[in-house]
Amino acid sequence: MNGITRYKPRSSELTRFGPLLDIDEMLNRFMMRPFSLFHEGMEVEPQIRMDVKEADGKYLVNAEIPGVNKDDIHVTVDGNRVSISAEVKREKEVKEGERVIRSERNYGMASRSFTLADEVDQDKIQAKYNNGVLELILPKKLGAPRKEITIS
Repeated sequence: MNGITRYKPRSSELTRFGPLLDIDEMLNRFMMRPFSLFHEGMEVEPQIRMDVKEADGKYLVNAEIPGVNKDDIHVTVDGNRVSISAEVKREKEVKEGERVIRSERNYGMASRSFTLADEVDQDKIQAKYNNGVLELILPKKLGAPRKEITIS
């Protein structure tokens, strides 16, 4: 068996441990730590981290998208499917006599999509972006109550 491991850009030493992380992701992060010296200069895609809560007939989403202009964030809702995308732009300002020793900030496109249990009332959606956090209030669409079907 060879000692070559596939590089996974989402595994980073700077990522916090989350108890709900996928087991594969945890194992990949654990296994990549010894090989991180080989990938020191490689760029990593930006990530959108988020919390989704349900309360009072609506979903509350807080998505961390730091360093992004609000005009570069796009949110689409189709029924119960929510998609968030953002373009993180790199500032190319390097002063004369200055050199970059280490750059850990991510640049490029970031996106997340997820499906909610209920459809969202698209006419009542509220979105606010403040201090790098996108806050979405997604009211549930009022409709027929859910019915559990008995299987015979």
